[in-house]
Amino acid sequence: MVKLSWSSIALFFAVMGPGIITATVDNDVGGITTYSLAGAQFGYSLLWSLIPITILLILIQEMSARMGAVTGKGLADLIRENFGLKITFYMMIVLVFVNIANTISEFAGVAAAGEIFGISRYILVPLVGLGVWWLVVKGNYKSVEKIFMFACLFYFAYIISGLLAKPDWGVIGKEIIAPKFQFTMPYLILLIGMIGTTIAPWMQFYLQSSVVEKGIRKEDLKYSKWDVILGCIMTDLVALFIVIATAATIFKVGGSINTAADAAIALGPLAGNWATYLFAFGLLNAGIFAASILPLSTAYSVSEGLGWESGVNRKFSEAKEFYILYTAMIVIGAAVMMIPNLPIIFMMYFSQVLNGILLPVILISMLILSNKKELMGEYKNSKTYNIIVWIISIVIIILIFLMLILPIAQRFL
Repeated sequence: MVKLSWSSIALFFAVMGPGIITATVDNDVGGITTYSLAGAQFGYSLLWSLIPITILLILIQEMSARMGAVTGKGLADLIRENFGLKITFYMMIVLVFVNIANTISEFAGVAAAGEIFGISRYILVPLVGLGVWWLVVKGNYKSVEKIFMFACLFYFAYIISGLLAKPDWGVIGKEIIAPKFQFTMPYLILLIGMIGTTIAPWMQFYLQSSVVEKGIRKEDLKYSKWDVILGCIMTDLVALFIVIATAATIFKVGGSINTAADAAIALGPLAGNWATYLFAFGLLNAGIFAASILPLSTAYSVSEGLGWESGVNRKFSEAKEFYILYTAMIVIGAAVMMIPNLPIIFMMYFSQVLNGILLPVILISMLILSNKKELMGEYKNSKTYNIIVWIISIVIIILIFLMLILPIAQRFL
């Protein structure tokens, strides 16, 4: 337990940041779309899943932050040193493709939200791309983190949207405590999607790299752990209210949606224009936020994996490859989004498939690394921790496999 005193509170605020930012960005455009679909299609019946999802996220994120604080190295760096350059190279290729697809999806969210406010994508997307590029390239870690932490606050727009929808709290309580599980294909696909959207490969790389760049040491681990826990609770609280907002409105009247932008528009006649604008504003913020973090995570991962210099605190001349990759990710993501009639829903699904392929490899790598005595010393996983995380990892792998084959099977059933 952390002794509650002014000094421990001050130390927590000094360490706070990586865990909250990483978990919050998990509610990106793809995540918001998944939670919106869950509420619109199944009402409150999937809310129960957010409890085990939160526990799951805490365990994996804690392991990542602990490795960064103890070793002083990013995850890609450790993978290269312990598994070799060849494996790391192939892993980085998949990660780059995954994150490019995800970055395009984030700019799609920016474009859709902007159009709800009457702003053309051809104006907003380039401005956002330039803005997020300038933020990282011209800033340093401390200034960038402050802006990211500030952006986290805007996710509360979804909580307000959920409250404006006037949900039935009695029914919500019953669905969380005593859920009625549905053994149907659409229900299972969305359940797996909710789990899959919570734990993405980029998160583990970004969290560990930001812990290292912030200079968090193993002596700070007890405070870093609370940063992770608080971040995971906050992000799933927002997810809860996204489901509630769409369940109390769209599901109630038997409506349907395909994207988070559809959900924002549908809220207007049902919960008032303020609900629409708040939901759309949350989507815009999420898209901008994730369009900053995903390219940054990619630049960290690839630079560490291939042995290049990396970090926001370094000048362009000191980490050219890092900044060139970051710039390329933003340019590609924004430029592709400008193409008319782009099949965004297919691209979002494709990115989830790639995420599903890569995630088990990342989780198993993390488990092997976090159990190495020569790396972690006394901070390696305990036996109980290992049992829990191995079981979770196997379950995730099975669910990911189901996520990949169920949509195909559904076409023939």
